[in-house]
Amino acid sequence: MNTPFELHLPTRHNPKLQEVVVRLNAHAEVLSLWRVSNVTAVDRLHMSDHGPVHVQIIANIALKILRLLVESGVEPAVVADYGLKNEDAEVVVVLAAVLHDIGMSIHRDDHERYSLFLAAPLIKQLLDGLYEVSVRTVLVSEILHAIIAHRAEGHPLTLEAGIVRVSDALDMAKGRSRIPFEAGSVNIHSVSAAAIEGLDILRGETKPVRLRVRMNNSAGIFQLDQLLKEKLSGSGLEPYVEVEAYIEGEEKKLVRHYRF
Repeated sequence: MNTPFELHLPTRHNPKLQEVVVRLNAHAEVLSLWRVSNVTAVDRLHMSDHGPVHVQIIANIALKILRLLVESGVEPAVVADYGLKNEDAEVVVVLAAVLHDIGMSIHRDDHERYSLFLAAPLIKQLLDGLYEVSVRTVLVSEILHAIIAHRAEGHPLTLEAGIVRVSDALDMAKGRSRIPFEAGSVNIHSVSAAAIEGLDILRGETKPVRLRVRMNNSAGIFQLDQLLKEKLSGSGLEPYVEVEAYIEGEEKKLVRHYRF
């Protein structure tokens, strides 16, 4: 099964992350798992994308948030607890971001748990030769922690896990999360998702990170209040992230008639 997709990330001056991305793009099993996860999500459950496009968006968002926090002096857990480098924290958030939903290839229910046993051997393969065994073991544990902590009742214990958890809720730009609405499903979830136009991740004014959400309809507030707020709460990122939302231009009418 061919999957014509290539992961693109701003790897900057991080040779290990660059190599991880090269390995991901050449890893037939990972590429296939992304495709199968999307069949479950989109084709069978008529949900939003959970495949390669989703994980690329999440990985880019997670990297940007991590770098803004590091620039502001916030220390990642692998640095504080294990004496590793900020570049190693980037490897953690990227691999957690790209592997967090592969359990969807099995089932939506408990997919976070399924992602753990699917991801564990893959992470070892992707990091093989880049780290000595003791450090690789630490990174595998940190990545798996970030994966399981993105679930609804997840309780991130690290900065990296909190970043992945929040980033997962930020795949909301125009054209994303609209599949149910465009397929004819009209409810507060589909309408509020369709109300989101875009997201800007900026250096904050009162906190290190500002998430600025552009909307075309005030229904988009539901996405922020019920989804993003839930992911942010308990993530550990509350002291570092500020959120603002505004309607871009004239408010758009999304639903003209509703009955049941």
